[in-house]
This record gives sequence, structure tokens and C-alpha cells, in this order.
Amino acid sequence: MADCVLLDWQGKESGNLSLDLKVAKETSALDLMHRAVLRQQAHSRQGTASTLTRSEVRGGGRKPYKQKGTGRARQGSIRTPLRPGGGIVFGPKPRSYNLSMNRKERRLALRTALMSRVDHIKIIKDFGVNLEAPKTREITDLLGRIGISNTSKVLIILESPNEVVRRSIRNLEKVKLIAANQLNVFDLLNANYLVIGEKALSTIQEVYGDD
Repeated sequence: MADCVLLDWQGKESGNLSLDLKVAKETSALDLMHRAVLRQQAHSRQGTASTLTRSEVRGGGRKPYKQKGTGRARQGSIRTPLRPGGGIVFGPKPRSYNLSMNRKERRLALRTALMSRVDHIKIIKDFGVNLEAPKTREITDLLGRIGISNTSKVLIILESPNEVVRRSIRNLEKVKLIAANQLNVFDLLNANYLVIGEKALSTIQEVYGDD
């Protein structure tokens, strides 16, 4: 279990909250998170790259020149891989890059990744509640007040981000916004800081708390 300081919109302490999630053993945690990241990145690959073999390239039905007497190497087709415009040897074909990992392992890796970032978590009370119109400056000012520089990569986790908050954040290159029920290991580990809404913390505890 980890104790986290609750901050208000002005960056001042407003209480304490606890985050209690079951994590992997220290001896297997790194391997588990590594496999989870590899799986996520592999699943993002389309696997649609495709090349033509010599049997699929158009043309090449006629022998380009006679077998003997020319002084050149014998050729049976202009679509041989040895000639420009010919087929590709062992080129890529459409395939799936998906890696298997059972559900319990995925959830355990996610909890372990989140708990490993406890020292870089900032919990904000009523995140963006008072924003009446999209304003990127409000977000950057908040990050500055809680000690996050504008060069840091930030992952903001909210229970259900509204359109005003989304539009306020979308212009920030190093800031990413996701919902609390859509966490993933890569984003948790890739960010320098995690900014979590108070309600989102409860959702995380509820969604990912059980095995």
C-alpha cells in the first residue's frame, strides 16, 4: 500500500489518499512488465507489408534470349530475383505480430507498473471542474504549480474526461490524456509524471484492485 498526497487546483496539500494494489514479486516484476510492453508494441504493428515473389510478378513468361551462344548467363525469365523488376526472395508477407499473455499476467503487470511510479504520482482534487472553456494555459500553470517542468512527459489520468479538458490538453505535445479504465503499461512507464484525478484513483482501485 502507498500513501499519496492529495493536491488542490492551486497545488496545495488537501489531504492524503492511499493506493493499495497487488504487485508482482520483485524477482519477476521486471520480466513481467517487459513482456507486457513488448506485447503492447507488437499489437500496434499492422503486419500488412507485402512483396511479390517471382511467381506473382506480372510478365516473364517468355525466355528473354536463347540458352546458348550469347556469351551471357542463361536466363529463363525476366522476373527472376537476379534482375531489376524481378521477384523478391524471402520478402515480407502479411502476418500477425500478436503475442500471447494471459489476462491475470496483463493485469498484474499493469498494477506493478502503476505502483512502481508512486514517487512520481500527483493526485489532483476536482481536476478541471472549474474550467468553463478550453484553455491550455490553465493546464500548463497547474503542472508548474505542482512542480512539473514543461519538458517532462506527463500522463494525465481522469475518470471520464470532458470535452473542455480534452481540448485544453490536446495542444500539449508532451502531455497525454487517458481514462482511468484504459490504462496501459507502456504509457505508465513512459511518462515522467502521472497526474491522476481524485475520482480516477477510486476507479483505478475498483477496476484493477481484484485479481
